[in-house]
Amino acid sequence: MCVGIPGQIVEIVDAATDTATVEIGGIRRAINISCVVGDGRSHADCLGEWVLVHVGFAMSRIDEQEAIKTLELLQALGEMAEEMRLMQDNR
Repeated sequence: MCVGIPGQIVEIVDAATDTATVEIGGIRRAINISCVVGDGRSHADCLGEWVLVHVGFAMSRIDEQEAIKTLELLQALGEMAEEMRLMQDNR
């Protein structure tokens, strides 16, 4: 299963290599944005946009509401996984 994590593009590092910095939950990482530039969109147009990030690539653009909902869901799933782990440890 492929899971994309929502992140916001905060900096264009190198337009020649389609490298940008994305922020995900307060953590910044370098990613490749070649899948979301082009079709009349410049690198600068990507600043501030939300994207789904998978294995270091921005796979697609998403709107802010979708990004927030997805981050909340992923956080809830993480909390659920922790609760299940605690339940299993307490057998």
